[in-house]
Amino acid sequence: MIEDAWRLNFQSKFQSQEDWNQPDLLIMKEDMIPSNKARFRGGIGMKTEDYIRFENEYGARNYNPLDVVLTKGRGVWVWDVEGKKYLDCLSAYSAVNQGHCHPKILKSLIEQAERLTMVSRAFRNDQLGLFYKEVCELTHSHMVLPMNSGAEAVESAIKAVRKWGYNVKGVPEDKAEIIVCENNFHGRTITLIGFSTEPQYRDGYGPYAPGFKIIPFGDAEALEKAVTPYTVAFLVEPIQGEAGVIVPPSGYLRTAREICNQNNVVLILDEIQTGLGRTGKFLAEEHDGIQSDVTLIGKALSGGFLPVSAVLSNKEVLGVFHPGDHGSTFGGNPLACAVARTALKVIKEENMAENAAHMGSYFMERLSDIPSRYIREIRGRGLMIGLELYPMAGGARRLCNKLKDLGILCKETHQNVIRFVPPLIIKKEEVDWTLDRICDALSTD
Repeated sequence: MIEDAWRLNFQSKFQSQEDWNQPDLLIMKEDMIPSNKARFRGGIGMKTEDYIRFENEYGARNYNPLDVVLTKGRGVWVWDVEGKKYLDCLSAYSAVNQGHCHPKILKSLIEQAERLTMVSRAFRNDQLGLFYKEVCELTHSHMVLPMNSGAEAVESAIKAVRKWGYNVKGVPEDKAEIIVCENNFHGRTITLIGFSTEPQYRDGYGPYAPGFKIIPFGDAEALEKAVTPYTVAFLVEPIQGEAGVIVPPSGYLRTAREICNQNNVVLILDEIQTGLGRTGKFLAEEHDGIQSDVTLIGKALSGGFLPVSAVLSNKEVLGVFHPGDHGSTFGGNPLACAVARTALKVIKEENMAENAAHMGSYFMERLSDIPSRYIREIRGRGLMIGLELYPMAGGARRLCNKLKDLGILCKETHQNVIRFVPPLIIKKEEVDWTLDRICDALSTD
């Protein structure tokens, strides 16, 4: 009874985006819920250092997070276990484009979880076909392969284009080549790190799979020279996020599209971070007025509620798969499909891509006005923004910690770059609040 009352009250609180994104009002309302503090605290009486101690004692050390322990999120805001509020400028690497705990997505998750969560693809479910139809209509695709993590989507695309190369293009067996770019980030599986150029990602994990050719990012001439009769695909990020928000030269993707057309090569765009509104368009390819042959989406495909990804393509490429060729136990499960359907709808219905374009332009304009000797370059598109610092700034990590103390959470990449990627629902006053603190952090040394 208590659980049912809490759930109904939680749903009824968020009748609109405006109400949902008023954190002070939410705190007041949540204090009225029985046992609410226990619900949002992992352990009664525990403090930040206690949680960190448990992580350090029992967890593998494959991450180096900022020392903040979060317990709650609403819209662009998150709170730590001590009750301090922060504006999230990372969005879980674009997984929460729609904002934390979006009420419509949460409602879909609860309703579907009460009916049916998982049946595997051994049986059909009433959400999968609807998900296929809606994502195809939104993205102008013809066929969808649902997966879970972004890395699984990339691996699935690699399998598909290799099989397409052998069965359709006529490449000799085991000779297929895929062209990728320097400083790429497509995931952490053995195959994907095998063509990474980041030494730490590769160290100690060989041997690696053959069949990949690496060229400079943004260099259309290098792409044209790299193509051979054995080339089946060109795999590229529209903007390299992990590399430090590297935006290619204007027209690069359009030229790449032409080169792929001329050589019967599949163009794969990894839009797992850039897609679903992040750059100010629903898909980043729209900035160049092109359509890829294969598009990979994930992260925000579930609004941050659970892992959902997808390979979007045409029937010529994904049509090479037959029953038994490829699969995933959780890929296409009814809970994931129901959540993804709503996650896609709210991006469109609430004009999140348009807001990302406007707020991103304003964010970068205000960043460029900061008089700091530490700023080397500001780059980005929409709400995918990179701030590169000169080495004399002492490293981006140092500034991230200063910003944390000022109530902003962001993350460094490649030593001297900070990524600012807030939820796409951010408002102008919240951008101003954020930029005031970034200015303070950059001018207090």
